[in-house]
Amino acid sequence: MMNLILGYARDRDDVRSVVMTGSRANCEAPRDPFQDYDITYLVEDVAPYRRNQQIPAYFGEIMILQTPDDMGDAASIETSYAYLMQFTDGNRIDLTFRPAADVAPIVTDSLSLVLLDKDRRFALPPPSLRSYFPCRPTLKKFADCCNEFWWVTPYVAKGLYRDQIPYAKGMLDGPLRNQLVQMLTWYVGVSTNLQASAGLLGKYLKIHLTDDLWGLMERTYSDAQRENVWGSLYAMNELFRRAARITAQAFGFAYHEQEDAAVSRFIREIQACSSV
Repeated sequence: MMNLILGYARDRDDVRSVVMTGSRANCEAPRDPFQDYDITYLVEDVAPYRRNQQIPAYFGEIMILQTPDDMGDAASIETSYAYLMQFTDGNRIDLTFRPAADVAPIVTDSLSLVLLDKDRRFALPPPSLRSYFPCRPTLKKFADCCNEFWWVTPYVAKGLYRDQIPYAKGMLDGPLRNQLVQMLTWYVGVSTNLQASAGLLGKYLKIHLTDDLWGLMERTYSDAQRENVWGSLYAMNELFRRAARITAQAFGFAYHEQEDAAVSRFIREIQACSSV
């Protein structure tokens, strides 16, 4: 695949640079056969590379292709153009053509690894995860996260009371889990001095959470049985509470215990009513 990627660029004079980002540029990332090749070609003119079916065919037999810049009601006005290519042999390339002058996304992404630089434009440091480390939250961001988490919690309980499992699960695994993962991302920052990433959607959380916290995380995933979803909701509440208290203490914030207690009492009352 690397020979194909570099060969395509070497054969075309207007492809001036090739840059790889993502997990393959990260020497610390676990290796497996399904890692994507996240590739950017910096070109003199993007136009010839738009909607060009010869490009996917060059790299292999396509299983499924997506061109995100053409999706939606209106065509993208972005200057770049991307082909997301999943091949039948299991390889995948996310290939973006970008104007050669538009280097900002490259130089600001700490996982940028220059594979080819015909004009010797780049002098980047070795790839690292520094762009992806969690930032210290502001008091407002922390408070907003807590407020949204406890605001949405009764939605799940009401859905369970009404036996509306798709709604209850949607709220649990959508907006509620989003706030949980945000809080756990800050928690990972606290435990690593802001020098580690929880990963997209918290995919690296198992590495950083203690065994008991990871056990709670596992319990937040349930089947469609109503009582099991209740259990997942309570596990999520407890995990959020513990992570938020530690995060608040580390950053000198106040955790809104009254809000937590009031909502927790309310959902217990809803559960009691639903079992009558």
